[in-house]
Amino acid sequence: MTSATRLLCALAFLAGGGAGLLAADSPAPLSPAETAFFENKVRPLLSKHCYECHAKEGKSIKGGLHLDSRPGWMAGGDSGEVIEPGHPEKSLLIESVRYGNQDLQMPPKYKLNEADIAILEEWIQRGAPDPRAGQVAEKKEIDLVKGRQHWAFRPVANPPLPKITDTAWARDGIDHFIRSGQEKAGIHPAPDADRFTLIRRVSLDLIGLPPSVEEVNAFVRDPAPDDEAYAKVVDRLLASERFGERWGRHWLDVARYADSVGKTRNVPFPYAWRYRDYVIDSFNHDKPYHVFIGEQIAGDLMPAGNPAQRDERTIATGLLALGSMDLNEKDREQFTLDQIDDQVDTVGRAFLGLTTGCARCHDHKFDPIPQKDYYALAGIFASTETLSGQKNKGGGGNYFSPNLLANLGSTAPTTASAAGPAGKSTTGAASLPAAADENALRQKMEALQKQAKGKGPGAKTARAELQELRKSLVGMAGKANATKKKKQAQGAGQNLDLKAPLAMSVRDGEVTDLELRVRGEPDIHGEKVPRGFLQVLDTGHAMEMPDGASGRLELARWLADPANPLPARVMANRIWAHLFGQGLVRTVDNFGLSGEAPTNPALLDHLATRFVAQGWSVKSLIRTIVLSRTYRLSGDSSPEGEKIDPSNQLLWRSNLRRIEAEVLRDALLAAGGGLQTERPVGPSVSPAEIAAMLGGKGKRATGSEVFETPVRSVYLPIFRSKLPGMFTVFDFAEPDQVNGQRDVTTVAPQALFLLNNPFVVETATHAARRVIALEGADDDAKIRYAYAYTLCRKPGTAERERSLAFIKEGGGDEKTWTTFLQALYASAEFRYIR
Repeated sequence: MTSATRLLCALAFLAGGGAGLLAADSPAPLSPAETAFFENKVRPLLSKHCYECHAKEGKSIKGGLHLDSRPGWMAGGDSGEVIEPGHPEKSLLIESVRYGNQDLQMPPKYKLNEADIAILEEWIQRGAPDPRAGQVAEKKEIDLVKGRQHWAFRPVANPPLPKITDTAWARDGIDHFIRSGQEKAGIHPAPDADRFTLIRRVSLDLIGLPPSVEEVNAFVRDPAPDDEAYAKVVDRLLASERFGERWGRHWLDVARYADSVGKTRNVPFPYAWRYRDYVIDSFNHDKPYHVFIGEQIAGDLMPAGNPAQRDERTIATGLLALGSMDLNEKDREQFTLDQIDDQVDTVGRAFLGLTTGCARCHDHKFDPIPQKDYYALAGIFASTETLSGQKNKGGGGNYFSPNLLANLGSTAPTTASAAGPAGKSTTGAASLPAAADENALRQKMEALQKQAKGKGPGAKTARAELQELRKSLVGMAGKANATKKKKQAQGAGQNLDLKAPLAMSVRDGEVTDLELRVRGEPDIHGEKVPRGFLQVLDTGHAMEMPDGASGRLELARWLADPANPLPARVMANRIWAHLFGQGLVRTVDNFGLSGEAPTNPALLDHLATRFVAQGWSVKSLIRTIVLSRTYRLSGDSSPEGEKIDPSNQLLWRSNLRRIEAEVLRDALLAAGGGLQTERPVGPSVSPAEIAAMLGGKGKRATGSEVFETPVRSVYLPIFRSKLPGMFTVFDFAEPDQVNGQRDVTTVAPQALFLLNNPFVVETATHAARRVIALEGADDDAKIRYAYAYTLCRKPGTAERERSLAFIKEGGGDEKTWTTFLQALYASAEFRYIR
C-alpha cells in the first residue's frame, strides 16, 4: 500500500461527522477587504487617470468605454471586452496601460508607472471586485449635521438590559441582549457545549493553541460546578504569555505589520520586530486600550517615567512607519504624499473604522468626510518625520539607507554617533540636478498650476504639460549615483547588528499646514488646510493645534476621548468578531455608510460602555464575553433554528469557525510535540536574508527556510508579496493594508497541502513516534491518546473501530501510524473551532 493510498484509506475510515464541516463557509461575493482594496487603490487610480475620457463626469466618452461603474467596464467599448476577471494577461486594459499595442495606448499622453499598473493587475487577478452600481452618484455637498445622524457617529449609549422571560438562562448582561432577540423570534438556543468542546474552543480563541491532554483531563474531571471550573480555565489562559502572542497577532493584521516594505523594491525592515514585540507585550500586560492608541500615534511625545518606558513608547510609533511604499518612486513629493496617505488611511480604519483615505482626491463618496478633513489630518503627518529606514536623497528616489541606520529612530543615546545627531543620516546626499535647470522647471510648473485647476481644453493641456515637466524634473535627479547605491547595498545586510538599540518610529518634523491637492494631483495645489480632525466626529472638546508641534499628541487625545463614539465601538466589535467569527458590525474596518449596520446595536453599545468603564481593559472584555452563556453554546442545529434564523444572526448556536493559518501551523507542531513555546529573543530576519534582498536577490527570498523553525508563527518573518505557501493557502492577511477580518475560503489546495506537504508529513511522523512510544499501551489506548491530543476528545465507537481496523491492516508500523495521524490533521474537525 503506497503512502498516498494509506492516507486516502485513513480519511475514508475516519470520515463521518466532520465531512459536513468542509462546506460550512464560503466567501461573500464582495468581502470587506476587496471593497477596501478597490476604494483605497483602484478607484482613485481610475479617477485620476481615466475618468476624464471614460466617465459620465468627463467631457466625452472616448471609445464607448465607461470605467466609472461595474456595468460600464463589463459592457466593454468599441474595441470589445477590456477586462477579463482573474486574467490580467488576457485583459485589453492591461495591454493598453502597458503600451503593448501601438494602436491603443492609455492614457495617451503618458504611461502609468509600474506601481499603478501593478495595482490594476492585482485588481483584475483578484477577479476585478467592484462595489460600484450602474448609476454614477451626482456630486452633492456634504451635510455634516445630517451625517452625524448615522448610527456610528452618534454618542455611545448605555442601554438598559432588555427584559427576558428565560432569566435563569442568562449568565451575563450580554445574554439578556441575545436572548431578547431570540425570544422575539420564537427561537430556542442550543444546549451548552460539553467540556471537551469548550476547552478546545476557548484555548484556541485565547492563546491560539489546543489544550494539552493533561489540561483537558483536569477540566473534564474537575468536580466543581461548570461555571466555576470553566472560569478557572479562562483565568489561566488570560494569564498565559501565549495570550499576547495570539491577540497581538490579531492587532498586527490591523497594523499591516510586515518585515519588508513590499511593492517594487521589497527591502526588509530589520527592526520591525521591536514593534511586533511591543504589541505582544501590550496585550499580555493588558495595557489600557486608550493608552495603546496614544502610544502608537504619539508615544514619542508622551511623558515617560523612565528610560525603558521612553523606549517602549518610541517603538510604539512604529505603526506609522510600517507602510508599504514604492521605493522606486523618484518624485519626492509624490512619495511623501503617498506615505502620508498610508498613515491617514491606517489611523482612520484601525481606530475609527472609517475609510478616511477615500477622501484624498475628492470628498468621500459615501461618508460625511470632506476632502478638507483629509488634508487636515494629512497636515499632522506632513509635520511628522517618518523613520522607517527608507531614504529619500535629493530628487533621486527613496532608497533604503545603505548602512540601515540613517533613517531609523534610536532608542538609546549611545547610538547617536552611528545615526548622526538626532538620528539624522551622516551619509552624503545624492547628486542634485543643476540649480538653474531645476529652478527653471519649477517656475514653469508654478505658472501652469493655476491654469491646470480649471476646466476645458486649456486645463487639460496644462495638466498634461505638468505631468511631462514633472517627469523631466524627476529624471534629472533619478540617474544620480544609482550604480553606487546598488553596490553599497549589496554588502550592507551582513554588517547589520539586528539587536542594536534602533527602532522604526516617527518624530515631529517641520510643522506645516498642508495644501489641498486638487484631484489628488501633487502638482495642483489648492487652499492651505489647517491641521485638525474629522468634523463629523464632534467630541465637544475643542483642541487647538500647537504652533510648534505636529498635532499628533492632540490627535491621540482626540482618538482616546471617551466622547469619541468610534474607538470603543470599533475595538469592542473587533473582539466580538474574533470570538464569534463575525462582528456585530460585519464590516469590522468600515463603520461608515458603505459598511453594514450592526445586527444588535444595543449590545454593541453595551459592550463599548463596559469596555470604557472597565478601564479600556481588553482582557476584562474578553473574559466577560467568553464567560457568557452565548459564547458557551454548542453548535447543535435544530429544524426550528434553521427555519427561523438559518444564518445564525441571533446566535442561537455556536458558529463553526476555521482556525487561521498560523494557528493551524502551531497546532500541528504542538500535536507533534515539536512546538517551541519559549519566546525567541530578537528579530525574525537574519543578516543573510537582509543581504540577499538588498543585493537584488529578494525575488527569490521567500522566507521558506525559516518556516520550518519550530517557534510560534507570530515570530516568523512576514515578507510582503513573499508569504510562505501555507499562509497564502489558508488566507493569511495581506500585510499591505489594514485587515481586521481575514477572508475565509474553502478550496482544494488546502486539502492538498495537508495531504502532501512535507512539513505536515514530518509533523505527523513525530507525532506517530510519540504514540508508538507510549509504554504499556495497546492500539486501542494509543488511538484514544491520539484523538485526545489532536482533537481534544475521545473517539466515538465507530471511529475507534475504523481506526483499529486501519492500524491492523497496515501492520501497526511507523508509516501506518504516521498516515493515521496525518488523516486526523487533514480532517475538517482539526482545522475548525466548534
